[in-house]
Amino acid sequence: MVSNDNLHAQNSWSTTYKGIGTFSSPRVTDVTGDGVGDVIVGAGREEFQACDSAVIAIDGRNGKMLWHVKAKDQIFGSAALKDLTGDGVNDVIINGRSAEFMAINGKTGKVIWRFDKKANKQKWWGFYNAQFIKDQNNDGVDDILTSNGGNVWAAPHETKDRPPGHLVVVSAKDGKLIAQASSPDKCEIYMSVSAIPAGDDYNIIFGTGGETVGGHLYVTKLSAVLKGDISDAVLLDSSQKNGYIAPAIWIDINRDNLPDIVANAVEGKLIAFDGSTYKSIWSVKIPNTEAYSSIAPGFFTADSIPDFFVSYALGVWPKLEWSRQLMVNGATGKTEFMDSLGFYQTSTPVVVDLDGDGRDEALLSVNIHIYDDYNRRTLNNMLVSVNFKTNKVNQFTGTQKGGNISTTPWIGDMDSDGFLDIVYCHGTNLRKSYTFDGMQIHRISTHVPIKKKINWGSYMGSYYDGVYHKEDDIR
Repeated sequence: MVSNDNLHAQNSWSTTYKGIGTFSSPRVTDVTGDGVGDVIVGAGREEFQACDSAVIAIDGRNGKMLWHVKAKDQIFGSAALKDLTGDGVNDVIINGRSAEFMAINGKTGKVIWRFDKKANKQKWWGFYNAQFIKDQNNDGVDDILTSNGGNVWAAPHETKDRPPGHLVVVSAKDGKLIAQASSPDKCEIYMSVSAIPAGDDYNIIFGTGGETVGGHLYVTKLSAVLKGDISDAVLLDSSQKNGYIAPAIWIDINRDNLPDIVANAVEGKLIAFDGSTYKSIWSVKIPNTEAYSSIAPGFFTADSIPDFFVSYALGVWPKLEWSRQLMVNGATGKTEFMDSLGFYQTSTPVVVDLDGDGRDEALLSVNIHIYDDYNRRTLNNMLVSVNFKTNKVNQFTGTQKGGNISTTPWIGDMDSDGFLDIVYCHGTNLRKSYTFDGMQIHRISTHVPIKKKINWGSYMGSYYDGVYHKEDDIR
């Protein structure tokens, strides 16, 4: 556990927002130009409710709000960051329910564009996390690949009223639609894509299906999306009862210097495929669980092949209560660690070498229940660290009042002082976890030295793209 002696009290802060909550995971980029990273996070109220603070930017120095942007529904996505305006400051591309998809000037908070579903005449659903691809329309700005889908009005086990999801290419400069392609199986899409350059093309992992409806896991190419036809996508895996929701990752685990594929299936299965042949490498099934969070890769064992830490939910949706965590050896597919930490949430672990021994530890958001003298339950949240060399779990932060549904912490060095900073969010309701009536955002500035590059420090990795970048894969 990080003791009080390991905290920079003058740089740590907490800020509270009433009346809103978040599914979004924080992103960090310096929008003020003061040399300290600032925090970008999506937010909102209950589904189908508008909010004037659906995207917020927070000063990394003191926790004060820099700007806020309204939306007509929850902004559940996590921001993609790139300088679109040429002013030297990253701008924000972020997504949410009811086809909310927008670009925001990072310096001013002014909306650059919003996706115009009236101009693109079809039924649009939720957008998922954006990925940047090379310029497709010759306007001098890299463009965006994303996914869209999910009929929120369909009953849980309804199979007829579920329009197909789409992979979508959008101009990052003005938000105009460039291309779209319907899912090969005509099923919904809830998964954010993970794309990686492949020569002049891109390879794209995406999945279909949902909590109660079966689906498939695929790989396709950007060139096929641009043609509007991904029917020839390579089928990796299928599930009759559940789909594929959490983003997959590209990472080399068979030492051929080519990225392989590791993904979660909702049915509680962690699966790995050769990124060249697409043949199965290994598969791990955890009975009586479902998977809605993504995957945290790190060097948890003594070899030079990355391993994987995941957190699954015990039960069957919507009755999901406690969590089950496991670490899987990337070389063998063998489960090396298992525990049951906390009440259900879909936050993904992040990874850092905390003790400087060359082996990574995982940091995980954990919800716990505390009972008062009248046996009334209160929700509390904290971050814990898992040391896979000793198989010990330690409380890493203090206990905060309220629970976390799905927001993943950000870890890194916000102020370039060589020490670990943590940004994390949670709700403030003490009785209910699924609420949007208050949240807190914290920056914890520690005395923990960063001795090697943090390569999985946020949701979908430190580059926010679902790719374990090879230059980081150095021990």
